[in-house]
Amino acid sequence: MNYYKLFEQENGEVEERLELYRERIRAISTENSVAEPFLGYFVKVADFIEKMYELSEIIKSEKDRDYSLEQLQKLNASLYEDIAGAAYEQSYANPSYAVEKLGEEYGAVLSFLYTEIRGMIVYAYEGRMLEFSMMAELFIEIYNLFEQEELLSLKEVKSVLYWFVSDYSDVTVTYRIREQLDPSLNFATDIITKADLNDLRYLYYYGEYITDTELKTAEFLNTLDEETVEKIASAYTEGYRIGFINGNKDLSKKKVVNIRYSVGFERIIKKAIENFEKMGLQPAIYRAAVHTVNKRKHIKIGYFSTSPNKQYDYDHRADDALYLDKAFVERKLGVLRTAYEEYKELASVHGGPACMEIFGEEPFVPENKSSALQLSEKQQKLSVQYNNAAGEITNTYIKGEERSFTIIAFPIPEIGEQFEEIFREVIKINTLDYKLYQNIQQRIIETLDKGEYVEILGKGENKTNLKVALQPVKDVTKETKFENCVADVNIPVGEVFTSPKLSGTTGLLHVTKVYLNELCYHNIEVEFKDGMIADYTCTNFEKEEDNKKYIKENVLYNHETLPMGEFAIGTNTTAYMAAAKYNINDKLPILIAEKTGPHFAVGDTCYSWSEDTKVYNPDGREIVAKDNEVSILRKEDISKAYFNCHTDITIPYDELKEIAVVTADGERISIIQDGRFVLEGCEDLNKPFDNY
Repeated sequence: MNYYKLFEQENGEVEERLELYRERIRAISTENSVAEPFLGYFVKVADFIEKMYELSEIIKSEKDRDYSLEQLQKLNASLYEDIAGAAYEQSYANPSYAVEKLGEEYGAVLSFLYTEIRGMIVYAYEGRMLEFSMMAELFIEIYNLFEQEELLSLKEVKSVLYWFVSDYSDVTVTYRIREQLDPSLNFATDIITKADLNDLRYLYYYGEYITDTELKTAEFLNTLDEETVEKIASAYTEGYRIGFINGNKDLSKKKVVNIRYSVGFERIIKKAIENFEKMGLQPAIYRAAVHTVNKRKHIKIGYFSTSPNKQYDYDHRADDALYLDKAFVERKLGVLRTAYEEYKELASVHGGPACMEIFGEEPFVPENKSSALQLSEKQQKLSVQYNNAAGEITNTYIKGEERSFTIIAFPIPEIGEQFEEIFREVIKINTLDYKLYQNIQQRIIETLDKGEYVEILGKGENKTNLKVALQPVKDVTKETKFENCVADVNIPVGEVFTSPKLSGTTGLLHVTKVYLNELCYHNIEVEFKDGMIADYTCTNFEKEEDNKKYIKENVLYNHETLPMGEFAIGTNTTAYMAAAKYNINDKLPILIAEKTGPHFAVGDTCYSWSEDTKVYNPDGREIVAKDNEVSILRKEDISKAYFNCHTDITIPYDELKEIAVVTADGERISIIQDGRFVLEGCEDLNKPFDNY
């Protein structure tokens, strides 16, 4: 489908304005009404906008469908040429360069403007000319301010940007909610289901940045036989279906599934769509946000391709510092409520996300730039308040106790020369015999259920010394503290987990090196007192204040503290040893890494928003440890119960001295010693160690 036809009516309403804006922007390169150094900036951005007009004409006429692969590659490279690789160092999208050229007062603000304007790439490909016109209008308005004889104050420039983001949130936020819920917005679905996936030109129809990663991934998947593709897709979709069954949730009430994936995996996603349709589910597939008002820091949620520059994403993670205040929070929450109310019927039949993640990228350690916009302490608190309130609104319309999810992960070619071999190994890992693990994990759970607390000790350089208190069980024949996770929502198999009792959960969690949400942490330390984070640090930066800020922003999500929402023991030694075999331990996604040792989640529990839904293990016992002392506050004041984040931190087996259960009468039962399972009945888990 040509998306310009889908938005034909609203595009027609802005057509005349768009032409007027284009004429005005074209004239900028011949004018001298703005003094240097700002003139160079405005001419550069004006040239980019003209390129976007030309792009929109190509996409609307579908001329790109006749382009050769080489022509599409040339076009794609031209869209991202000034932020990709080393070119970013001299791009106005780089706040450091912008500050250097335009001064400290205006540099970061004008860098923000250009970054927002770069969203026009997406608007051109998706035919969203209303948003396209909004960006052209904003650019002209800011340019006019700089034309005045006396340069306006920074406050006045910021005011224009503030009201632009606020006033147009009716459009930007509302559309974001709609595309998360509405299968008729089928831009990506059409590419997946209607394009010839053997013709790799299809990758360029998204408008995403395309590299060898996407090309080689798609090319490799096209070599797989149909049976293998079906096996991968079925593991993914069956995990979603079984998630509803195990959670005692009625899938028949749902009509929509949100599919999230990385560009290049279309052959698998196409088969997954077919599988979901057999369940009565239509796909709602949306792109990772490009507008600041819909972003969540540097994290991409939706579908996306390789980032042109991860430092670029990181530099603009706090662009909302330009407009985040109490009035804006109230405004955005109001729009959010109105949008959900408008699409409440679609929201009620939304089943939750099915996520296919990737791993293998080159490790990214960001540079902290003083030139980038930063949230003040007051804004950090406002951000937390907004996320909490937004979570409540979302749960009102997409009820946590009725939805589910699933997550699976596969490597990409960046992982190294053995990509194809590693990919096939991961297929095996993602389709392991769950019955074997179910029985072994049941043995571990029976032991854990005897315990009053669990003690975790690190070895070597790992300084972990942690005591995790366990919830009480009234009747061990009918109730249990731990869930037996056997590859339903979390693929692959291999963990038992619980919501720990906060009171009595105390000590130090330490990992020498770990990747969380694509960011690397060296020697991360988190200290707990009665289940709450009391202190934290790492050794990424020379200054301690930078280390603390890094963790607060990206692990605590600007909360002052978080509870330990989950304690789990991973049992997938097969995945652990495969990672060791190919030397990719540092590239494993948390989805797999969490199964390769004990992990501790900070934030909400695994049962947030659905604590009252009864959940049973395969042995028929009900899991009763779903709340903790914070989440239970939902019964008094829901705003105090949730944090809208959940980050797993895993200790690898080789950094473990011991995991032991301690009973009420003082008996100590070891589960793991020196990285190996020593509990009777768990011998099979050590076979991968021995085989390697």
